Amino acid sequence: MIYYLGIECAMEPTTTIILGLALLVCAYMAWNIGANDVANAMGTSVGSRALTLKQAVIIAAIFEFCGAFFAGDAVTDTIRKGILNVDFETVSSQFSRDLAFGFIAAMMAAATWLTVATRMGLPVSTTHSIIGGIIGIGLILEVKYEMDDLIDWGVVLKVVISWVVSPLMGGLLAFFSYYIIKRLIMDAENPEEKAVKIAPILAFPTFFVLGLALQFKALKGFFSNLESEGFIASKYDWLPVKEGGVWNPMADNAWFPLNSLIVATIIGTLASLVLYNVLIRVDINDEKRGFKGVERIFVWLQIITAAYVAFAHGANDLSNAIGPMAAVWQILGGGGEILEKTSIPVWILLLGSLGIAIGVMTWGWRVMETIGTKITEITPTRGFAAEFGAATTILIFSMPFLAVPVSTTHTLVGAVVGVGLAGGAKAVDFRVFGKIVASWIASVPVAAFGAVVLFVASGGDDLNMIVILPIAFLTVGYVMWKNIRDEPVEEVVHDSTLIDETVAHTPFELFHEHAKSVEITVEKMLEAVNKASERKDASAEIKATIEAELAADVLKNDLRSKMVALEFRLMVNRDEFLHMLSRQDRIADYAQNVAEQLSFRELYDNDDALVNLKKMGEAVAITVAAYEDAVEALKDMSLSGMTKIAKERLDNLIDAVNLREHEADEVESKAAAHVFSSGDEDALAAMHMYRVLQRLDDVANACEKAANAFLPILHR
Repeated sequence: MIYYLGIECAMEPTTTIILGLALLVCAYMAWNIGANDVANAMGTSVGSRALTLKQAVIIAAIFEFCGAFFAGDAVTDTIRKGILNVDFETVSSQFSRDLAFGFIAAMMAAATWLTVATRMGLPVSTTHSIIGGIIGIGLILEVKYEMDDLIDWGVVLKVVISWVVSPLMGGLLAFFSYYIIKRLIMDAENPEEKAVKIAPILAFPTFFVLGLALQFKALKGFFSNLESEGFIASKYDWLPVKEGGVWNPMADNAWFPLNSLIVATIIGTLASLVLYNVLIRVDINDEKRGFKGVERIFVWLQIITAAYVAFAHGANDLSNAIGPMAAVWQILGGGGEILEKTSIPVWILLLGSLGIAIGVMTWGWRVMETIGTKITEITPTRGFAAEFGAATTILIFSMPFLAVPVSTTHTLVGAVVGVGLAGGAKAVDFRVFGKIVASWIASVPVAAFGAVVLFVASGGDDLNMIVILPIAFLTVGYVMWKNIRDEPVEEVVHDSTLIDETVAHTPFELFHEHAKSVEITVEKMLEAVNKASERKDASAEIKATIEAELAADVLKNDLRSKMVALEFRLMVNRDEFLHMLSRQDRIADYAQNVAEQLSFRELYDNDDALVNLKKMGEAVAITVAAYEDAVEALKDMSLSGMTKIAKERLDNLIDAVNLREHEADEVESKAAAHVFSSGDEDALAAMHMYRVLQRLDDVANACEKAANAFLPILHR
C-alpha cells in the first residue's frame, strides 16, 4: 500500500508520481483561471476607478474563493460540456487510462495558452481553452480506437456560435441599459434629482436578475448538494429542469420555478428599498473618492454586480480545472475506469479555489487593465451597464431551453464594447478589440494542438509522461521569465500607489488643480501690472509671478507623467488630454512673459496709457477666471457623468470665455490706439508699452484656445 496525501492507495510508484504531477497541472490551470478569467469580473470597476487595483484584486479573490469552495459542485461531469460521447457502461480500462493521460495533456495545453494570453493582456475563455484541449484528445483517441463519433460536433458548433452570439447579445443589452440610464437620468434637467428617484427603480430589475442568476448559476451546486443530503425534496424546486420544461412557474417542470422567482423578487425589492433609503439620507453631490452625483450612485451598483460575477464565476468555472482533475483522480487513483459523474474530494476543491485566488492576486492586473482601460472609456454608469448586460446574457443562455455554452469573457468584452459604442464608434479602440477576437478564435485550435503534442509525445506511457510534464513546466517557466525580464521598464508601470492617487484625484480633478495654479500665476501677473501702472517698483510681484509659473509647471509635469504611465481612457483619449493640458499651460507661460516684459525697461509714462494698461490687465484676469470656471465645470462633468445639464453648463462657460476674450480684445485695441496716437515724443517706451499689451492679449487668446479645446468633448 502507498499512502498519498493521507489516503491509502494501491498504486504503482509511477502512477503516484503522475498523480502528483497532475495535481501541479491542476493548480497551474486554476492559477491561470484566476489570472485571466477572474480579472474580467473586476476589470470595469478598475477602469471606472470605482475600485483601486488592490481593492479589486482582494474582492475578486474573496468572492471567487467563496464561490468556488462553498458553492461549487461537489459532483462534476467528468467530460466538460459533453464534448466527448463516451459509453460509460462499456468503456474499457485502457481507454479510461488514455483518457486520464489526455485530460492531463488538455489541462497543461489549456493552461499554457492562458499564460500566453494573460502575459499579452488578452482576455480569453478558460472554458473554451479546456474544450479545445479535450477536442484535441478526442481526435487522437478517435484514430487510436477507430471511433467515428467520439467528439460531439453538435456541442462544438454551439461553442463556435457562442463566439458571435454571446458578445453580440451582451453588447446589445449593455448598450440599451446605458441608453436608458442616459435618457432617463443623465439627459434630465436635474440629473441628480432624477437619479435619486429612478436609481431605486432600476435597482429592482437589476437585483431580480442577479437573484435568479445567483440561484441558477452560482448556487446550482449548492442545491444539488442539499438534494443529495436530503434537505430538500428536489433541486428543481429551485432550479430549471434540464429538459421538457414549461413556462408555468407553478409546474413541477418549470423553467423558472416559483420558489426562485419569489426569492429574486424579495432580493430586488429589498435592494430598491435599501437604495432609496440611502439616497434620501446622503448628499450624492458630496464628492467621495473622485465621484459625485449620478456616478456616485452607480459606483456601488457596479461593485455589487462585479462581486456577483466573481462569485458566480468561481462557482461554475472552477470545474474547468478540477473537473478533469477529478476524472484523473478517479481513474488513476480509484476504480481505474471513468464514470459519467465523479465526486470531488474537498482537498482538490480547496486546491483549485486557492489556485484561482492566487492567480488573481499575482497576474490578474494584466487583463483587468485591458478590460478596464484599453477598449473604451469606462465610468461607473457604463461599468454597471456592462456588468448588468453580461450577467443577464449569461443567465439567458444558460437556461436549458437554449443551453448555449457562452463564455463570461466573451460576453463581458462584448458588453464593454456595447457601452463604448453608446458614445460613438470612435470611443472604441477596435485595434485592441480585434486582437481580443483573434485570441478567442485561436483558443480552441491552439489548446487542441498543444494537447495532441503532449499526448502523442507521452505515447500513453507512465515514464514518458513523468519526463514530459516537468520539461513542459520548465519550458514555460523559462520562456515567461525571459520574456518578463526583457520587458521594457516603461511598460511595467503598475504601481498601486499611483492608481490609488487617481481614485482620490482623478485626471480631470488634477487638471482643475493645474488650472487654479495657472490662475494664481495670472493673479500675480496682474499685481505686477498694477504696480507698474502706478509707477511703483514691481520687482517683487514679477518674481512672485515667475515662481507661480514654476509651481504650475511642476503640477503639469506631474499630471503628464501620470497620464503617460497609466494610459487612461477618459472622455478624451490620452493625446487629446495632453493637448488640452499643453494649451492650459500656455496661459501661465504668457503671464510669466508679461511679467518679464515689465522688467525690461520703463513703461510709457502717460497717465491715460497707464490706466488703459491696468484695465487691460483686469480684463485678462476676468477672462482667466472665466476659463477656470469652465475647467471646474469640465471636472464636475467627468465626476457626475456626461449628463445633458453638465454639458450645457460647460458649453455656456466656454461661450463666456470667448465673450470675455472679445471684451479684452476691445480694451487692448483702445489702449494700443492711444499709445500709437500719443507716443511720438517717447517712441521706444510707447513701443514697449504696446508689446506688454500684446503679451496680455496673448494670455486672453490662450484662454480662448484652451477653452475651445473642450468643444470636441461636447459634440462626440
